[in-house]
Amino acid sequence: MAYSLTLGTVSFLLAVIWGSPLINLLKRLKIGKGIRVEGPSTHQVKTGTPTMGGLMIVIPVFIITGMLNIANLLTPNLIGRSVLVPMAVLVAFGTLGAIDDLMGVKVIPTGLLGRYKLLWQIIFATFTALFLHYVLDLRSIAIPGIVEKIDIGWWYIPVAIFIIVATSNSVNLTDGLDGLAGSIAVVSFSAYGVIAFLQGQIWLVSFSFTVVGALLAFLWYNAYPAELFMGDTGSLSVGATLAVVALMTGQWLLLPVVGFVFVAEAMSVILQVLYFKLTGGKRLFKMSPLHHHFELSGWSETHVTQRFWLIGILSAMLGIALALI
Repeated sequence: MAYSLTLGTVSFLLAVIWGSPLINLLKRLKIGKGIRVEGPSTHQVKTGTPTMGGLMIVIPVFIITGMLNIANLLTPNLIGRSVLVPMAVLVAFGTLGAIDDLMGVKVIPTGLLGRYKLLWQIIFATFTALFLHYVLDLRSIAIPGIVEKIDIGWWYIPVAIFIIVATSNSVNLTDGLDGLAGSIAVVSFSAYGVIAFLQGQIWLVSFSFTVVGALLAFLWYNAYPAELFMGDTGSLSVGATLAVVALMTGQWLLLPVVGFVFVAEAMSVILQVLYFKLTGGKRLFKMSPLHHHFELSGWSETHVTQRFWLIGILSAMLGIALALI
């Protein structure tokens, strides 16, 4: 754990140092975020804030994890090399998000068409699920209160695909307020880092806290009022990577608990759309995702972020507790 926490600190320092140069570069390239017209009016002042801040997360984690695993690539140590799976997912989904961000700024405001983005997410998730199942031989589910994990066989593959795609999009939907998605992701990765530590998966612990360090560096610039937005570069990659870490611990059934805020945000969008269609135009929430509903209910942006963050901490604590049962 000492080694993993040190890696997190190193990751933070590497990322935070080049934060200002990155922001200046994005400003020069005019890569600024467009704000939804139908969103809360208070958000309009954020128009033009540099996006693609996910680069602050993806690049340091890639460099640190890659350098530390060069030796493992030359040996038959499959356990050590397994951590390259979440790293590859981070890069793949980060690249997809970067393309979407760039298209949203340079081509069309809506970015990459939703169906194409979802298709690529499913493709990446499918390759990942196949690798986890057939190479790392992951095929079970851990249920709190039951000592032995339950083997679900080939069903693991579609379940893993769903979890990766769903978590990626859930984090993406949560990324709407300064510091919100990043802070909840820090708590979630920390929780799964602890769970991996309890299982003796030292490589996965190190990776988890490397991500935590990079996320904290991003939050340094994303704290209200944000100088930098995560963009799809960060949200898609962070969500997918969190899902893979959960899958590798076998405690993926606890992901909705540990990442309760992410689930609530995604469900608010789903329920809003269904209710709107079933009632012929009525709304269940004042606005979705859920954080906008509370904003329009009178909460300030910082209140929403801090209270959701507190809920995230409690959810992570409960998740770790259930993993111990």
